[in-house]
Amino acid sequence: MTSSPIRSLSDYTASHALTGPYLPPPGKALGWPFAEMGRWKIDVDGAVDDWVRGFAMWRREHLIRIGFDDALYRRPELQWAQRNFVHTLMMVEDRYVYDPDTGRYTVDRYLDDLEARFGGVDSVLIWSIYPNIGVDDRGQFDLVEDLPGGLKGLKGAIADFHRRGVKVFLPTMPWDNGTRADDRPDWERMAALVKATGADGVNGDTYSGVPRAFQEACDSLGCPVVLAPETTAQAGDHILSWNLQSWTKRVPNEPIPVVFKLKWVEPRHIINIENRWSRDRNNDLQHAFFNGVGYTAWENVFGLWNQFTERDAETLRRVATVQRQFAGLIVSPDWRPYERTLQAGVFASRFPGDGQTLWTLINRNEYEVDGEQIALPHVAGTAYFDVWNGERLEPRTDGDRVVVARRLEPHGFGAILAVAPGVESPGVEPFLEHMRSLSRTPLASLSTRWTPLPQTLTPIQPTPPLGQAPEDMAAIPAADFDFVVRGVAIEGYANEGVDVQYPWETSPRRNHRHRLRIEAFCIDRFPVTNGQFKAFLDASGYRPADDSGFLRHWRGGAPPAGWDNKPVTWVSLEDARAYARWAGKRLPHEWEWQYAAQGGDGRLYPWGDAWDSGAAPEPGLGRSMPVPADVDAHPSGASPFGVMDLVGNVWQLTDEYMDAHQRAAVLRGGSLYQPQGSHWYFPQAYRLDEHGRYLLMAPCKDRSGAIGFRCAADL
Repeated sequence: MTSSPIRSLSDYTASHALTGPYLPPPGKALGWPFAEMGRWKIDVDGAVDDWVRGFAMWRREHLIRIGFDDALYRRPELQWAQRNFVHTLMMVEDRYVYDPDTGRYTVDRYLDDLEARFGGVDSVLIWSIYPNIGVDDRGQFDLVEDLPGGLKGLKGAIADFHRRGVKVFLPTMPWDNGTRADDRPDWERMAALVKATGADGVNGDTYSGVPRAFQEACDSLGCPVVLAPETTAQAGDHILSWNLQSWTKRVPNEPIPVVFKLKWVEPRHIINIENRWSRDRNNDLQHAFFNGVGYTAWENVFGLWNQFTERDAETLRRVATVQRQFAGLIVSPDWRPYERTLQAGVFASRFPGDGQTLWTLINRNEYEVDGEQIALPHVAGTAYFDVWNGERLEPRTDGDRVVVARRLEPHGFGAILAVAPGVESPGVEPFLEHMRSLSRTPLASLSTRWTPLPQTLTPIQPTPPLGQAPEDMAAIPAADFDFVVRGVAIEGYANEGVDVQYPWETSPRRNHRHRLRIEAFCIDRFPVTNGQFKAFLDASGYRPADDSGFLRHWRGGAPPAGWDNKPVTWVSLEDARAYARWAGKRLPHEWEWQYAAQGGDGRLYPWGDAWDSGAAPEPGLGRSMPVPADVDAHPSGASPFGVMDLVGNVWQLTDEYMDAHQRAAVLRGGSLYQPQGSHWYFPQAYRLDEHGRYLLMAPCKDRSGAIGFRCAADL
């Protein structure tokens, strides 16, 4: 930052542009980020007054420089954002949210679970787009309209959240410019969507500040919203005037807690800390309590279940309970971080209001700290409460101060409330009783163990064994097969819990290798075609209960002219299973599909180890889905067993995996559609040692213009 010593905080603030999400903490002579050594030697208590003076001066100047206008913070209909302490991203594919058997949203079940485990949420972000977007040319708004019941169904689900006092955000993403083109700007589409569904806010995925155009578009339709970007790292602090909330990520886990810059600049701006992959959330929750900000309680991370540990869940319950009770103090314009404390490694913030003041304390030590913690200014007749433990206090008086002694658990929390003489505190006694009941269980006694959610393979019933393979099927001999495959999901790194869990594995993981015995079977030489599926419908009279999007590309109950020999798409897993039953077949297990495509030599493609552009359709890079090729158009793409059209035309359904919160189908072979412009689109998997994992919700949303299937049968 600078090679010369920093003599005072005013020197620092005058000479450094603060562009990061955090303010440099006391001990600034070490520079920011911290030096690698010596952090534990900083005398924070001796530096905090200078820190507060310097950054209070900086704040006054900074508000002028960014032209800050607090008009939106003063609008009554938007002030719920200042109480939005616990927020979550809710995947629509979560089985607690929607029941495909009854065709109904189950919002109460979802919220009841969150309340039981960590005290519930104040808002949800209903997420219906990524990671499936890009599997076909449906864009972000198409995927919302394909939800069960369409926009009317979504509106009903949002009304259920409102009935439980939970606000609802909907997402928008600027990177979706590779799927089907829209005829209106994103902000106009979002405003219309908010108007149609009754949503309360807009989350800007990957936005570093949601543009003001979204606010203005929603206001013009009479549906004011709270805007919340995913990050503010690059946008500039001027966005505070219309982005009333934001996320922040990966809070430093340092001995001295950091102060969030946007919260310091505008105390009514509630930041939600987002750390989606964390399995130990204590540092994040301490920072939320210290700064008076919120937390993104995100567990279903795009299909990977990262559940709170027992201790973290209970910590969040208690932190949020205190914050909700004293929400008016938490957004005080006069809050002060780094309030002086008496114990090393214990940090406090002060949140003053009319006749009441709240102090939040965090113990950054890995050991218990007992004894006198903080000295507070005292006026005779003031009542003091330990609101973390639900007790009235009788602190020691020391002149014009009182000294509060409390026990803080390792990495623990505390909170002190002072109520001035004659000030009424309605509701404080029931609140204290509730906190007293919670504190009977020490946080340190709760488990910090994290375990992945186990998955099960949905059984595929064997067919009556055939004596020989029918003409339209290839016979695949029994073999011991080295099944080697990896998931191509964008999220999750190599964490345990990513991808699927095969029956022989102890948990889901991205990379898989197993030698298994495959009994003889036969498999369709080609994917099921539109013509074959038409014959099935004519013979069986099949019609799905959820028929939205069913055979969307057909016209008048028949495939388009010239499409009879192209693979059927816009069918769900349930539709494919119905066809297979009618045909006396079944869907293949994934390892059967791979063996039929690969043979026994581990080749990367059905025809060999090098990509052959003549063996598969040419990929389409435009914004619209290309027309699939006929299933027999690329004979040079045949596998060692003569199985055709395995790669690069349409994805093919195989196995389904399920856990307590989600279902997913394993897709093989990739497709000819490759939307451009973003790495967030559903990734391709042309190689035979790769597969895609496609999250399932309901047939109306699961059906896709790029997903088909082929059948198998036992020999």
